[in-house]
Amino acid sequence: MDIQLPVQDAQVQTVTKEGGSFRDLLEVHSAKMPKEGELVTGIILSVAKNEVLVDLQGVATGVARGFELVDESGEYSSLRAGDEVSATVIDLENERGLIELSFRSAGHKKAWDKLRDLMVAGTITSVKIVEANKGGLLVACGNVSGFMPVSQLSPEHYPRIQGGDKNKILDRLKSYIGESFDAKIIDVGEEEDKLIVSEKAAWEEQQKDLLGSYKVGDVIEGTISVITEFGAFVQFGQGLEGLIHISELAWQRIDDPRDIVKSGEKIKAQIIKIERSKIFLSMKRLIEDPWMRVKDRYVVGQKVTGKVLKVNPFGLFVELDPQIHGLAHSSELSTKGPIDPTTVAKPDDVVEFTIISIDPQEHRLGLSLKPVQEKAPKKEEAEGEQDSEQKNDQKQEAPKENSAKAAE
Repeated sequence: MDIQLPVQDAQVQTVTKEGGSFRDLLEVHSAKMPKEGELVTGIILSVAKNEVLVDLQGVATGVARGFELVDESGEYSSLRAGDEVSATVIDLENERGLIELSFRSAGHKKAWDKLRDLMVAGTITSVKIVEANKGGLLVACGNVSGFMPVSQLSPEHYPRIQGGDKNKILDRLKSYIGESFDAKIIDVGEEEDKLIVSEKAAWEEQQKDLLGSYKVGDVIEGTISVITEFGAFVQFGQGLEGLIHISELAWQRIDDPRDIVKSGEKIKAQIIKIERSKIFLSMKRLIEDPWMRVKDRYVVGQKVTGKVLKVNPFGLFVELDPQIHGLAHSSELSTKGPIDPTTVAKPDDVVEFTIISIDPQEHRLGLSLKPVQEKAPKKEEAEGEQDSEQKNDQKQEAPKENSAKAAE
């Protein structure tokens, strides 16, 4: 017995003009349906206060609403009907039978992709300062929040506060809130929402040609801008800045850079090192090293009067003249062996010493309070006789002096 198919079932099998069945068309239609998490493109049908309807290529209608309308890329801030938009599918069917869409998720990805591209290209971009803390500045790069560490500020904005007062540093950083700085993106981490920017890197890029016009050995004229415990900063040229370390201010030993230079003072200095944007300067190398002629004024065995500048556990630092300073090691303060230097003298005391060693190359002059047993020998004889003793003293003094210099 033959079974006849109903008319409607038979129609399903009917071949369309395009050569396929309606079932084929349904399969094609299903294949075009987006999947959850997929980035889709559509045309805006309407824009209301809290929702936007989107036609998804005639396959379905989607809606983005509430929190999902907010994005970090800034591309969705002024949407109108007829505009083409991209959105992320977050639900295939909501309570209204519509596909739930997110501009926020799509914008987030676009924003971070753009930031990553800017970092790779090394592009300089503008960031707005929105807040400050002791570690640096909180910035907005477009609609994405980021951070600029203090170490990444340009010389113009770096908070060099005398004494390093943290509250004053924070006040200086807060004064930048509301301003916009040129910066480079140096680290992007979308998963951690981490964005690190650097004004210094942008400044280095902008100053590259100017920095290239200077070389080691050049003499510059500039103005002392800031004085710190470790040296003085000098502004020169077109917005450039260099550092004169305390050891490069003068040939003599210095406790405070303010004893040599004053803020606002105009000086000359020689460039001794260039390290990317860092320029290191020296004032003392523009004058003759007084230690090269020290033996014209002083000889081993000579009695001299000097002013005690500093008392350390290992001895006394003594000024013989404004340019030549010496060290009386604790072992040379008494015939009984090493003693506490504070029991012998205090700063500003004027004391008579005997010179026991001179080393012009190392800028060292050894002094002693021990009584001279014999008549001081002639210059040539004294240097020869005390050569071995001087070496022993230097072995003891060198690490101590180096430690003192490091502490300075």
